[in-house]
Amino acid sequence: MRHVGVRCDVGPARGVGHVMRCLALAEELQRRGLTVEFVCDVHTVPWAAAQIAARGIAVRPAVWTAAEHVEVLSRYDAVVFDSYDLAVDVYPAVRAAGVPTLAIVDGDFRGAVADVLVDQNLAAELDRPVLPPGTVRLAGLDYVLIRDEIRALRPSEPPAPREVAVPKVFAFFGGTDAFGAGPAVTRALVATGVPFDATVVAPTPELAAQIAAVSERVKVIGPTDQLAKAVREADVTISASGTSTWELLCLGATAGLVCVVDNQVMGYERAIGTGTAAGVGVLSELRADPTAASAVLKRLLTDAAERARLAAAGWRMVDGQGRVRVADALLHLIS
Repeated sequence: MRHVGVRCDVGPARGVGHVMRCLALAEELQRRGLTVEFVCDVHTVPWAAAQIAARGIAVRPAVWTAAEHVEVLSRYDAVVFDSYDLAVDVYPAVRAAGVPTLAIVDGDFRGAVADVLVDQNLAAELDRPVLPPGTVRLAGLDYVLIRDEIRALRPSEPPAPREVAVPKVFAFFGGTDAFGAGPAVTRALVATGVPFDATVVAPTPELAAQIAAVSERVKVIGPTDQLAKAVREADVTISASGTSTWELLCLGATAGLVCVVDNQVMGYERAIGTGTAAGVGVLSELRADPTAASAVLKRLLTDAAERARLAAAGWRMVDGQGRVRVADALLHLIS
């Protein structure tokens, strides 16, 4: 049986986006009969650890030096990297050891060298980066890695306009909300002055208390494994402009995006520019003055036709089959 190792970032500050998209690829590899193991410190985020365990995937502790990576990863038939934090000498060392490698990147390679580079971001296929020798690049939304949970609830056709008196809002900002977007977005929602029924995910008691202090109208919950169901039931979903953006588009959600950190700027601008999501704003600016964000949210809450237009545009962009195409490329390396 073939074994694939996955070396990815995870942590209270880094979040769980790397884990989530690697899990999508892992599900596809398992479906094809391969064994997958993660190499990461997922114990630092119990919710993410539970997601990996639920899929029967073993986890080894993260290693950091190039030599340690060669020692640990040489046992696998192929390795998947998804990291912003690894030293640049790790990638060539593992590749030189003869292990087929695939690296998931977001625009900037951050020193990643691999047989296959995957950039699943919107319009990434239009970029023309200089590739390392012998490297194949898979770019664009055709290669978005979508988990089973999302694929199972993807609607069969674009969502139609839905008139409601009190729109349902679902807001989440990654598995850790490392930058505390929840309270700021709640303030912007309240400032719209229009009716809404909101549920906001707060991964920590401190964030939950801050959100509750903003408004008693908002229901606060912890991290959930029913994310796709909550998105499908909502009229508007507000999220950080990270890896979850592509999941929202796949689900046909009316997505309002918040750019919470610099590495999300490219995806945020492209999603807004192509009309597949509404730009709620940059988090630092939203905190300073929620006026512009409230105007965007008010339109989403009051304009059913605009909600349907955004949802349909996103639905057409992400077909949920990207992980199949990436798995094909990885298995080609192994064979």
